[in-house]
Amino acid sequence: MAERVFITGMGMISAIGNNVVENLRSLRLQQSGLGHTRYIATIHKDVLPVAEVKLSTEKLATMAGFESTGGYTRTTLLGLVAISEALTAAGIADAKELPAALINASTVGGMCDTEKVYFDILDPQKEGTFLQYIDTLDCADCTQRMADITGIREYVTTISTACSSSANALMYGARLIQQGLVQRAVCGGTEALTRFTINGFNSLKNIDKQFCRPFDQQRNGLNLGEGAAYLVLESESLARQRGARILAELSGWCNTNEAFHPTAPSPEGDGAYEAMKNALAMSGRTVEEVQYVNVHGTATLNNDVSEGKALERLFGAQVPRFSSTKPFTGHTLAAAGAIEAIYAVLSIGQQMIFPNLHFSEKMEELAIVPETRLLEEYPVQNVISNSFGFGGNNASLVFSKYEG
Repeated sequence: MAERVFITGMGMISAIGNNVVENLRSLRLQQSGLGHTRYIATIHKDVLPVAEVKLSTEKLATMAGFESTGGYTRTTLLGLVAISEALTAAGIADAKELPAALINASTVGGMCDTEKVYFDILDPQKEGTFLQYIDTLDCADCTQRMADITGIREYVTTISTACSSSANALMYGARLIQQGLVQRAVCGGTEALTRFTINGFNSLKNIDKQFCRPFDQQRNGLNLGEGAAYLVLESESLARQRGARILAELSGWCNTNEAFHPTAPSPEGDGAYEAMKNALAMSGRTVEEVQYVNVHGTATLNNDVSEGKALERLFGAQVPRFSSTKPFTGHTLAAAGAIEAIYAVLSIGQQMIFPNLHFSEKMEELAIVPETRLLEEYPVQNVISNSFGFGGNNASLVFSKYEG
């Protein structure tokens, strides 16, 4: 029989907090991290809202234990801060104590630094001065540096499937554990804001100049964010053997790839529906046993219609409480799945449902509306967390309360 997969540690940094406790506090106080960038030299600086981590790259280096950035990109430093917290929270003093996997996700890699030397590359008089940055461009560079620092070497890989990346990283780590290839996997993602992503999403007319409004009739696009989050996954046998504190179970998961369009989901939510349905079936839970869905909820015109229709298809007239937490953190792209996975675990642990900020008007295409209030002492047993990426790459995770 395949091993059950438990979460024993979590670590994160986002626009609303530098660790899990600070993130929970901001969620509870309904404090959004959206604003305007302090650290990116962009023509959109005072025009397009972003959810930026409130620390300079130099301060992140200090948090990560370095005297200077020393060639570590902002993406890598965000990841190191979050993964260190996750390992500490899991009670792991030495990650080399047993063979483990590191499954990391990123879509920008070191682009946050390499884009700064773009014109140097074109200038023959500056030939060679930029090579230290070019080496960091690959998304796997931050993964390898994190592996070197933590000492995790048994299995190290990088996933880049757009906005579903770190949800897929969790899925992959869970599969490695179930197949008996490792007993522990540290999974998540890290993403820094870049001019490239701001310009790219803006060219698609997908960015709102106001704070994003998921599942609202007046929604007009997303706000980009940055951050990192990692969860320590362990087999049931390892967690019990070492007396680990079990935060929740990753009970079900599914990835579907509908390939409907390069940047848009199917109008009827086919991929999202199949991902949620199959993840729930794997978990052994029924639709009636789900209390909360942390939706992908980007506030783009296409996504919210598609995901909303998928919810209505799966749950019928009894759609559970649902909300998007992206008005808190912005859309953190590759890190979103792991950030929202932690929020799902917090929802179970705190018996709390987080509000969908900025909502004002029901969408005409849907019969449902998101939860706009902070609900405390709410009996949350099972949560679905959705992360849907470009190309129709859909990932749904089911987290369940641990019953000892």
